[in-house]
Amino acid sequence: MKSNKHFYPIYINLMDKPCLIVGGGTVAQRKVESLLDYGARVTVVSPVVTDSLSSFATEGLITIKPRKFVPDDLEVVFMVFIATNDNETNRFIAKLCADKQILVNAVDDPPNCDFYVPSIVRRGSLALAISTEGKSPMLAKLLREELEGYLVEEYAEYVDLLGEYRGSIKEEFSDINIRKQIFHDLVHADIFDILKDGKRERARERIEECISLWRD
Repeated sequence: MKSNKHFYPIYINLMDKPCLIVGGGTVAQRKVESLLDYGARVTVVSPVVTDSLSSFATEGLITIKPRKFVPDDLEVVFMVFIATNDNETNRFIAKLCADKQILVNAVDDPPNCDFYVPSIVRRGSLALAISTEGKSPMLAKLLREELEGYLVEEYAEYVDLLGEYRGSIKEEFSDINIRKQIFHDLVHADIFDILKDGKRERARERIEECISLWRD
């Protein structure tokens, strides 16, 4: 099969995963803040760090190694973010990560990246990731801002409702084709519009109505 050389988009569970940040400036700080939102165990390696990073360390949220990077920093690491402005350092660390098969992202340095961090629009469990594969982060940001206006907050509740019923539908209906049709009916019904009107109990009733049509 011919490769199109594009990156494979995935969502990764970072809960309690050891992640390393090389660099201590504002870019590194943004990476740390994002990783903490997803439950990662973060270590920062840098001789100098921002005040916010120092505060995170004081609060026990992250670990800081106040020195330059050394190869041993890659021991027991799941993912690495390189947030320096030194291309030679980027290449050196990226090569070490490749040798150890550790995922690495070098900020604003696409040739030394195994993955890019997309621009995210999130409404609870609903997340849309936008990436230009490092070619135009500004365009990704623009598209994210446009989608933020479209994806209203009610989508979070809508997704939670659909997820709540998904398990019981799979238990009740053994026929996979029937299950697919029910799931199709639920997302094409007027449930979301009902939620937008603030009628939560009516939304549940509408879900039950859709499901009951497939009961014997």
